Amino acid sequence: MLAAASCAVALVSAPASADSRPAPPAGTVDVVTRGLDGPRQVSSNGGRLYVAESDSGEITRVNPRTGAKTVVVSGLATPQGVVKIGGKIYVATGDPAPDSAPGAVGAAVVVAKPGGKAKKFADLAAYELKANPDGQTQFGPDGVPLDALSNPYFLLRDRSRNGFLLVADAGANAVLKVDRRGRVSTFFVPPTQTTGACADAPNNNASGKGCDSVPTGLAYGPDGMLYVSALTSEVRGQGRVYKVDPRSGKLVYTIGGFTSPTGVAVDRKGNVFVSELLEGAPPMDGPPPAGFDPTTVGQIVKREPSAAHKRSYAQVTMPSGLLVQGGTLYSSAWSVGIFLGIPAAGQVVTVEPGAFVPLRRS
Repeated sequence: MLAAASCAVALVSAPASADSRPAPPAGTVDVVTRGLDGPRQVSSNGGRLYVAESDSGEITRVNPRTGAKTVVVSGLATPQGVVKIGGKIYVATGDPAPDSAPGAVGAAVVVAKPGGKAKKFADLAAYELKANPDGQTQFGPDGVPLDALSNPYFLLRDRSRNGFLLVADAGANAVLKVDRRGRVSTFFVPPTQTTGACADAPNNNASGKGCDSVPTGLAYGPDGMLYVSALTSEVRGQGRVYKVDPRSGKLVYTIGGFTSPTGVAVDRKGNVFVSELLEGAPPMDGPPPAGFDPTTVGQIVKREPSAAHKRSYAQVTMPSGLLVQGGTLYSSAWSVGIFLGIPAAGQVVTVEPGAFVPLRRS
């Protein structure tokens, strides 16, 4: 389960990579809007973008042509996922820290009309306590949660028959379904990783070993399949993207080799884009090294659908939510700038095909 309720990561990042990533060519990563506070998911409706600003507790509507911003919902607890359906905005809101009082959980999907007050639509915390989709031990002997119980991070309109919403719940280690009445059920539970660096990782599951999946992003591909990004306990190289049958919730295919992915998108050609929020970040257990440049932290990986599954990389600063809309790839950027002492640094950017370059090994 994910311990950092206000952020997709606990900011104990993987060590800086030995890879050499050239800066993207000029004009290939363009800022749509700036001055956001902890932008996470970016979604689209009616020609406008909707951004969940986790740090300010707001949902902001953005005109992608002009960059003009309008706050449409405020007063939220760590909003991380957002989708507008009809005249209503649905938001995934966060869970208190795991050291809060026993039982102090409050993760939910809330709903509001633009300019209106949000109200609870689906109680994800209650569902986690009742159903416990990943089957892990939730509380220690002292009654304190062993980890985050529910930390919803991404919302997606469910395309399945009679479907309404899908939620990537990073704390519950599950993708959940929410119907039109706010009733919650389990759709897909990604597997716990037990290979490589995850083989001996301590866990509060039955075996006591392995890395939690920590799902963070959802997207449909042109093949109709659902793609799920998974942080995999932030272990370097162990991040996954799961290809899931949208009808049965069964795993079809796994793509590995990512580091702390926090978002996924798929274009009409079948290219899979994955945001690696903290790739290249220095260790966070002390001050940054002399000369540290925060603009170099983070990247988006492009995996092509060809038989070779070629990968290329675009350097985008601290990317999180990804969206392919109208042939354009959007990303939130500077998503955790506040943890580097840079508030209101958040952006939404577009990433052109020319921004992606092969990774050069040093």
